[in-house]
Parts: sequence; C-alpha cells; structure tokens
Amino acid sequence: MTGFSKIPPPPTLPVVIQKEKEAYQFWLALHRNFPKIERFSIGQKIEQSYLAVLELTFTAAYLPPDQKIILLGKTISQLDILKFFAQLAWESKLIPTDKFTELSTRLEEIGRMLGGWRKGLQSKTLPQNSGRGNQ
Repeated sequence: MTGFSKIPPPPTLPVVIQKEKEAYQFWLALHRNFPKIERFSIGQKIEQSYLAVLELTFTAAYLPPDQKIILLGKTISQLDILKFFAQLAWESKLIPTDKFTELSTRLEEIGRMLGGWRKGLQSKTLPQNSGRGNQ
C-alpha cells in the first residue's frame, strides 16, 4: 500500500466510527467475563469481527466514493457476522440478556448508519441507475 501513509486523515471521522468504538468498549467489558475456553473461541471470533468492522469503516473514510460503496458493503457483511456470533454467545448463556439487548441495540444503530452512508453514496454516484430496470 504505497502512498497510503501520505494521505492525511479526514478532518473529522464519520460519527459511525465513534459509535463502533463505543460498542467495542462495551463488548470488551462483556468479553472479560467469558469463561476462559469461550473467551478464546467464540469470544475471540467476536473480537476479530469487531476489529474488522472498525478497520473497514476507518479505511472506507479515506476512499473515493465508488470504492467506498464496495467497502461499506463488506463492512455491513462483517457486521452481520458479528451480530450472528454475538447472538450465538447469548444463546449459549455467555452474555446476560440485558447486556445482549444493549449490545444488539448498538449494533443495529451502527448497521443503520453504515447502510445510510452506503445508500447516500449510491444515490450520489449512481443516479443514472435510479428508477431504471434491467436493460
């Protein structure tokens, strides 16, 4: 990735990144209470998914709109994987119901923000496709 380090950071990062960071901090507190075996299995999988979502979103902030749309799609898919494994952890009684509800609410908000960001970019960069069928 030559030249990547020469790109200055955006003046302000998207609000969704702050929401992701807050949700990650919330997750860290939950993860610390997992039993050791689960902490290093499903807990690690959730951890990796969180970090991937953060990394993908942060990277998307630096890309041109057409590339940003693609990366946001990958970010949304990774978020869906994260939600799946968080639900699995809750179903396995590793996350208390009240904490899972809070976590889910945060992840749903992040999903709506990412989806809105992507949809806004699509409407700006692909206006010629709106209202047209497959031709």
